Amino acid sequence: MSDTIRTPYFVVDEGLLRKNLELLKQVQEEAGCRILLAQKAFSMFYAYPLIAQYLCGTTASGLYEARLGKEQFGGETHVFSPAYRADEFEALLQYADHFVFNSPNQLRKFGPCAREAGKSMGLRTNPRCSTQEGHAIYDPCAPGSRLGTTLENFDASLLPLLDGLHFHTLCEQNADDLETTLQAFEDQFGKYLPGMQWLNLGGGHHITRSDYDVERLVRLVQGLRERYNVTVYLEPGEAVVLNSGFLVTEVLEVLHNDMDIAILDTSAACHMPDVLEMPYRPPLLGSGAANEKAHTYRLGGPTCLAGDIIGDYSFDTPLTEGTRLTFGDMALYTMVKTNTFNGMPLPAIVWRDLDGKETVVRQFGYEDFRTRLS
Repeated sequence: MSDTIRTPYFVVDEGLLRKNLELLKQVQEEAGCRILLAQKAFSMFYAYPLIAQYLCGTTASGLYEARLGKEQFGGETHVFSPAYRADEFEALLQYADHFVFNSPNQLRKFGPCAREAGKSMGLRTNPRCSTQEGHAIYDPCAPGSRLGTTLENFDASLLPLLDGLHFHTLCEQNADDLETTLQAFEDQFGKYLPGMQWLNLGGGHHITRSDYDVERLVRLVQGLRERYNVTVYLEPGEAVVLNSGFLVTEVLEVLHNDMDIAILDTSAACHMPDVLEMPYRPPLLGSGAANEKAHTYRLGGPTCLAGDIIGDYSFDTPLTEGTRLTFGDMALYTMVKTNTFNGMPLPAIVWRDLDGKETVVRQFGYEDFRTRLS
């Protein structure tokens, strides 16, 4: 990491990103599926020309992401929203090729317009099959979920409007959970697949994780294609950039209150909100769990939020003012979620190429804070 770039800053490593993309390309070729970048996890469009060499397009959650994907990435542009705005739908038609609707009512309301514009249309289903525990905030099949149409709410009279079906039920999960979900989906909705053009299996597939069962994923996709003669889509976000990004920060102050505490110039609340929302403990290069190494510190941010705590980590040597630390796996759900609470500056965005050269792609300043407020 560069010692000259002002902290905090994000780094995306081209070599590590390419490693993920090569595996995703392999899955596409072996399974015969099409993989899309879910921009909700990673929207650093500086990297889009590279990613577009491997993947087929992007998915979006609304107008701005759809426009970004169409203009900066190309290929196919898919969009899903729990509820579309009538005053934005006309603009969306300029950018999206595939529209996925969340409910029969949304399909009735906007489907005819999308059909007239020649768009491909699908309905998101909810098979009510939850395969995760402890992360209800990310569980689309949790009781009372607003995401997807359950079987009892499915309206078969709308089938002429549909080109495909969609489900997204996973979060950082393996192919065994996909297999469980597929069984539930086919039991409920499989009868509607004959005659469909495509089936979208959504995101949450941790394909590039070291223990992911790629062979099982390939087998499952091949089986779907054989049984229903459909194009199969996957739309991972995390898997595209998993472990390819970093966040470099510096210690501002060390103090003691029942335990040693280090205040950093990066904030969990502002720069890595998932640490508080999920919650989870981000990996930190060269560190250990609390009390594993000689010196344990609670790492916190510089905001006024009492809970702006990243976690407890241990180190071989004491932390001092000016010590630089590097968090790993900081490409996904970080840059897209940063905010300026307390007037915190946003971290710069840096690209590290295959030769190790680091280029500052974007820096942020006071105007970025000021202009978003009034």
